[in-house]
Amino acid sequence: MPFVHLRVHTEFSVVDGTLRVDEAVAAAAADGQGALAITDLSNLFGAVKFYSAARAAGVKPIIGVEICLEPEGSERQPSRLVLLVQSREGWLNLSDLLSRGWLDNAERGHALIKWSWLVERNAGLIVLSGAEHGAIGQALAAGDDPRARALAERAARTFGNRFYIEVQRNANPGAEAHLRAAVQLAAELRLPVVATHGVQFLGPDDHTAHDARVCVAEGEMLANPKRVKRFSREQYFKSQAEMEALFADLPSALANSIEIARRCNLNLVLGKPQLPDFATPRVGDSCVPMAEYFRIASHEGLEARLGQLYPTRRRASASGRATSPGSTSRSRRS
Repeated sequence: MPFVHLRVHTEFSVVDGTLRVDEAVAAAAADGQGALAITDLSNLFGAVKFYSAARAAGVKPIIGVEICLEPEGSERQPSRLVLLVQSREGWLNLSDLLSRGWLDNAERGHALIKWSWLVERNAGLIVLSGAEHGAIGQALAAGDDPRARALAERAARTFGNRFYIEVQRNANPGAEAHLRAAVQLAAELRLPVVATHGVQFLGPDDHTAHDARVCVAEGEMLANPKRVKRFSREQYFKSQAEMEALFADLPSALANSIEIARRCNLNLVLGKPQLPDFATPRVGDSCVPMAEYFRIASHEGLEARLGQLYPTRRRASASGRATSPGSTSRSRRS
């Protein structure tokens, strides 16, 4: 197995993906790929469906996300990073990062992740640089080699041996120039390089339908000759043989895709109720048992709810309890 796809957008990447989860899994199984990663844009909506389908097909599921990183310093637009889950801790950290992005820092339909959040919650995650759309790639494209070097060194310090320089050959403008510059930078800093392929649809003939989907998402017209085309016909689900031929000059980059697949080992428990581990109040030296705390909280909640639904009856009941029967009868006789 010379290659594993680590950057696949499915139909759950609503703005730029048309590949169905079942089709992706079937394509990987048919090609003998023992593992597969989906990295939908800013969401984990397809994670459980993909996990179940891949396990059923004998394909190791690798769950990940392509995130939008908030601009820093002189950057004018968000950059991209790919986060792949290694373990349950990574799964929880990735879920937390996305939740914070959508709740606290969403902008123009994107959840923007702050670098400081990544510093806090990166355990259990393998990080790919984002190829030409990552901050390092953008700096290289702008000719700002010192900034690209500084960003790569910062990522290496933050993520350690879980950080990889990502390169692609997808026929998009700038991809080959980025590859040459990125490989040179990685060699200077002794960082590992991994080859990926941005999969957006199943086969070459699906490119037109995918192009229409992107136009709908961006409010563009297919017939507009001036519109920016961000995806090429080559971004289909390539076989291992095709990827091996494409990166024949970089066999180590292909081998690192296999190494990353080996390092990602997430086990999810599905089909059973999963309750959060709530912290209960302490009484003395121990915490109140979960069942007892839920009983107390339920009764308190019921009392509060009844007070909202029947305020008059609750006031009358409270007044009756405050006045004894004897005093009520004496009041009436007087």
